[in-house]
Amino acid sequence: MKTVAEVLKLLEKLGTEQTRKTFARHGADVSKMFGVKVGDLKVVAKEIKGEQALAMDLFDSGNLDAQYLAGIVADGSKMNKKQLESWAKNAGWQMVSEYTVPWVASENPAGRDLAMKWINSKTEMIATSGWNTYAAIVSIMDDSELELDEIDALLDQIAKLIHKSPNRVKYVMNAFVIAIGCYVKPLNAKAKAIAKKIGDVEVDVGDTSCKVPAALEYIGKVESGGRLGKKRKTAKC
Repeated sequence: MKTVAEVLKLLEKLGTEQTRKTFARHGADVSKMFGVKVGDLKVVAKEIKGEQALAMDLFDSGNLDAQYLAGIVADGSKMNKKQLESWAKNAGWQMVSEYTVPWVASENPAGRDLAMKWINSKTEMIATSGWNTYAAIVSIMDDSELELDEIDALLDQIAKLIHKSPNRVKYVMNAFVIAIGCYVKPLNAKAKAIAKKIGDVEVDVGDTSCKVPAALEYIGKVESGGRLGKKRKTAKC
């Protein structure tokens, strides 16, 4: 078993200046990271697979590479509500708040309740964790287990608020509409109607080539590909 210090030392060796520059363009504070490629993090994750306590300590280190790695390794179903709240509060980068935290929260029985709480947070990064947690949940949970009326209401909320919401919240709201349209068959038509209503979503993506997906177009491609309603085994990728 590796210690936190040993993993951090390994991450330091794997980090590169070029990757730090890339992540900086995506909003990362490079003083808090080594700049390890996601592919390399996944290799390290295989080495420490199943080491829940180590994953928790890695997140608490505050190193951004380690926080992302922790989300790959940790089993969200084994975390308690307090730990999940701590991760959402202490996520140090948008990649952590929008992916790492939702990955583990979606695996936990308290995930939906936390998603609803976080969605209404005035802290931008916590709100993004909320929307993406709920999007992750619908991607892995059977439609019969979902609160369809609640999701329907969230779509209406997005239609009213998306264009005046904080920058990254706009991005994940758009992603939520896409998730509902692609994964939740009973609300596919509603999601497409909302996507049409909100139209283009303007998000400042910094000095990157990233683009905000056109929700209606994206859902249409999933439909034409015969993948509508096809659930994932895990939200992690």
